[in-house]
Amino acid sequence: MTDNDREQIALFRFSLISPILNRQVKKQNEYLAKVAAKKHNVPYYGVREYSPKTIAMWVRAYRKGGFEGLKPKPRNDKGKSRVLTPELKEVILEAREDHPDRSVSLLYDQLITEKKMLPSQASYSTVYRFLKKKNLLVNSPRKEENRRRFAYDQVNMLWQGDEMYGPYLNLDGKKVKTFLFAFIDDCSRVITYAKFLTTEKFSAVQQVLSEAILRRGIPKLLYVDNGKVYHSDNLHFACASLGITLIHTKPYDAQSKGKIERYFLTVRKRFLPLLTDDDLSSLDKLNQRFFSWLEKDYHRKVHSSLKMTPLDKYMSQISQVKTYDDPEKLKMLFLKRAQRKVRHDGTISVNSKLYQVPPVYIGKKVKIRFDPETYDNIYLYENGKCITKAEPVIMADNAHAKRGNPISFAKMTEGGSKNV
Repeated sequence: MTDNDREQIALFRFSLISPILNRQVKKQNEYLAKVAAKKHNVPYYGVREYSPKTIAMWVRAYRKGGFEGLKPKPRNDKGKSRVLTPELKEVILEAREDHPDRSVSLLYDQLITEKKMLPSQASYSTVYRFLKKKNLLVNSPRKEENRRRFAYDQVNMLWQGDEMYGPYLNLDGKKVKTFLFAFIDDCSRVITYAKFLTTEKFSAVQQVLSEAILRRGIPKLLYVDNGKVYHSDNLHFACASLGITLIHTKPYDAQSKGKIERYFLTVRKRFLPLLTDDDLSSLDKLNQRFFSWLEKDYHRKVHSSLKMTPLDKYMSQISQVKTYDDPEKLKMLFLKRAQRKVRHDGTISVNSKLYQVPPVYIGKKVKIRFDPETYDNIYLYENGKCITKAEPVIMADNAHAKRGNPISFAKMTEGGSKNV
């Protein structure tokens, strides 16, 4: 099992327990029983079922160790192969032939119950991989949930996020497209943060969501569409680390995000017509005009559904807001995660560039995090904590670095050498 597999499994486990962590569940035992009654397509393991006790254990693990606590522990016998004997293969294939419609999880449990196989002889994942290789898995049909209307009476319970096409800027005679990224609080209709940007990349989502969290606190649920940037692993990891449940809408289903879509309509009707040529002469001027309109007009205008302004509604529950005031730590949560093996010269390669790491890691695999768009800084992580920053290799500096070897090329060329 790779580190990426362990992270994906942790994300899956978090998706099951997040309603409990965010107090969406009134009766925990009933929720656990409901989840345990379903079959789940688990990363690495495949289709599995879990007992309420196991899921409750994940809740305790997250509360104790955070996101890292949900990762499966490395195997004690790592490095040793697990091979099914010919006899065991025959037993498994025989059971599959007798019960072709049963899930691998149920098949495995029955083999253990009937004492045809011992748990120590083969794990569930070993049996799953064997049947997968033989194309003998059974895929359960996916059941779609009915969409229901929702409205929360608590601020920061749910934020909706999306983007809309903005006006074109006129920069030195060239038209530049803009995009408005925004997040709205479902209860108060406050725009937790919004900004016009000239990119649709993940950095735009990161910038706006980070600022929203620093300004308005941490939401329990984040409801976004199916765009590529919202499916980024970086966003999944950041949300899981913050205890935010990330929810995606169905494709091409704008109605499911009614509040943010209604806000964008307000922007088109009440803000865009106010823009002048000077406002569109730079991105900074466009955003300055937008921020001013947002605070003076939108946030202070009585909302027809709330019968009060969005800002007043939000401030009425300000004591319930869970704040976050560490910008640097928040920035680190959104970095891309990867793994590299340290070469014998103490370097790793990232984006075709070499970076120096402490010699103690030579020959070992290290976990790193970085911004995939800028590659400005490469950080080394161990057990979920940043331990140091990898420095770019500068060949010219290395050529003059002092080394333990007393023999130098310069001395060898000065009037010959006794070593020649």
